[in-house]
Amino acid sequence: MASTQDGVVSSRRVSSLALLALCCAALLAGCDMVVLRPSGSIAERQAQILVISTLLMLLIIVPVIVMTLVFAWRYRASNKDAPYTPDWDHSIPLELLIWSVPLLIIIALGALTWIGTHTLDPYRPLDVKQAPRDLRPLEVQVVALDWKWLFIYPEQNIALVNELAAPLEVPIRFKITSASVMNSFFVPALAGQIYAMPNMETLLHAVINRPGEYEGFSANYSGAGFSHMRFRFYGMSAADFGAWVQNAKASGRELSRSEYLQLERPSERDPVRRYRAVAPDLFDAIVNGCVDPAKKCMRDVMMQDRHRASTARDRRTTLTLNLPLDAFLCTAPHGMMNGVLPITTRD
Repeated sequence: MASTQDGVVSSRRVSSLALLALCCAALLAGCDMVVLRPSGSIAERQAQILVISTLLMLLIIVPVIVMTLVFAWRYRASNKDAPYTPDWDHSIPLELLIWSVPLLIIIALGALTWIGTHTLDPYRPLDVKQAPRDLRPLEVQVVALDWKWLFIYPEQNIALVNELAAPLEVPIRFKITSASVMNSFFVPALAGQIYAMPNMETLLHAVINRPGEYEGFSANYSGAGFSHMRFRFYGMSAADFGAWVQNAKASGRELSRSEYLQLERPSERDPVRRYRAVAPDLFDAIVNGCVDPAKKCMRDVMMQDRHRASTARDRRTTLTLNLPLDAFLCTAPHGMMNGVLPITTRD
């Protein structure tokens, strides 16, 4: 009777585990695996590093889990046929296996990480393998606002809010900054995330190889409207990109400095906006915190501080070199003192 009940309980557990696994599989089926199936060569190589690293680590994890289950089953208390050796304490082959395999995997992971870190450096311009077409990079200036994204195309002299586009297989050089708090620019199909920091400029070189509409968003919490800080990125042919630029020039208004100060105010769920022209050196002014004419640019402030420190250092050097005569007289030999001042005696 007891064995029958144990069998019923065991079958119920198996059914529950199977149902749980099925539910997890159903939930995972709705996930977008864009990180593992990207559309840009930089993201593809990053995905390869992720997969290879995971497989190398599974070479340790899977055997350990399997051996744990096998040992637990083989040496269970009810198995009287399992060998029992209470005096066993050491095995050189087993020690070599336990230490050599993880060491080799760590060496492989270290080499993979070192090569990938230098090859996929976001500040490094793309090579021929990453961008097949030897073309001049498309420059895009990215500004993280509260809570929206501003994209400025300096060569095309246009700007857009929450919309980004680039022609296929053309290198893209992103210059990224933030107008308020620290943020993160991330298009999973294009490349890895890069931080956007106020009064600083970070770089990202990337390329899109397949046409399509992709999602971009902020990957760093930045306040109340963070979850809605998303934009659309379009990969398109050169002809379609030209038409997209002309559409931006034909609609919208000019992004002057005063218009930018209005745009900079916090807002959520902003629709796409297009600006047919951009004020000169607007991105540089945003980085230096001087879009408002009443504010002094950080670049000028740092230059004044550097000049002030240099002047103070020069003054200290001059005072050190031009010693007073008293110090000279106190330290000079007796013969030199006679030549400087006449010796007088009192009658």
